[in-house]
Amino acid sequence: MSDTEPKAVQLPDATRLVVSNSPHIRGNDSISKVMAEVLIALLPAALAAVWFFGLHALRVMALCTLGCIAVEEIWNKCAKRPSSWKDGSAVVTGLLLAMNLSAGAPWWICILGSLLAIGLGKQIFGGLGYNPFNPALVARVALLIGFPQLMTSWVAPQPGAWTALDAMTGATPLGASGAAVATLKDLFIGNVGGCLGETSALALLIGGAFLIVRKRIKWQVPAAFIATVALISGLVHHVNPALTPPAIYHVFAGGLMIGAFFMATDMVTSPMTVNGALIFGVGCGLITSVIRIWGGYPEGVSFSILFMNALTPLIDRYTIGKPFGYIRIKKEAAQ
Repeated sequence: MSDTEPKAVQLPDATRLVVSNSPHIRGNDSISKVMAEVLIALLPAALAAVWFFGLHALRVMALCTLGCIAVEEIWNKCAKRPSSWKDGSAVVTGLLLAMNLSAGAPWWICILGSLLAIGLGKQIFGGLGYNPFNPALVARVALLIGFPQLMTSWVAPQPGAWTALDAMTGATPLGASGAAVATLKDLFIGNVGGCLGETSALALLIGGAFLIVRKRIKWQVPAAFIATVALISGLVHHVNPALTPPAIYHVFAGGLMIGAFFMATDMVTSPMTVNGALIFGVGCGLITSVIRIWGGYPEGVSFSILFMNALTPLIDRYTIGKPFGYIRIKKEAAQ
């Protein structure tokens, strides 16, 4: 063969060429692994709830968790979908639902809440990854609207008294017309009435720090959420101390900690970008503060997160970065 003749091109074996959809670089994470770490982060708060409210807290957690698993499996069977409870998402939803209930919640509230969380909050939209709202908060708000008296009847904490259960119809730390009903030490440790997840700020901080270190949540969401509540409540208290407690009281009391670290940071329902996370957190904090200080409910965390969940697609749209090499074509040039 002379140098002027074209040389044959050696092509690779066609059977070894594999074309697949992006992403082409994959990590070792899986849904079950992520959910397992969320459960580990919730463990300190769950143990604190059992310590302060006894075996009744464990009963509520077990009913909600098993209820969510059962509803998900029944739904999958009716919809002819494969079983999905082993990915851990239903377990996390059930435990978060329990953390939004009182230790004195009757069994049927736990089951109804499970049906609302999985059915109305998750599966009706297509399952995990398609739900626009946090499922546990959907159930809490629905139960609060449908059964306001039952959902605002709390249990007095009795550390170490495993079987005692004394109903308390009085106000939680945030529901006493602005007057403090618990010391900051009690709020921080968890020796106060309320939902299971509204007790120990210390336990929730430990769990939240674990998720941040493991990079399972964007720290900007809880930071912006808590800082906004502290700023607004602090300013209002400075102007009118009789209207609302100090900022530190607002930070430790109620569901701010569990909402900021475990529900506002939901990967599916929170913004993808850093700027979006900051906007999301500030919005949650603003709405929470308005409801707490001037609204008809002593707590506004659930409502604020659900409202901002609805705005997440819009936030993502306006905070997403432009692709490398992106050139915006003017309308005149396009025509």
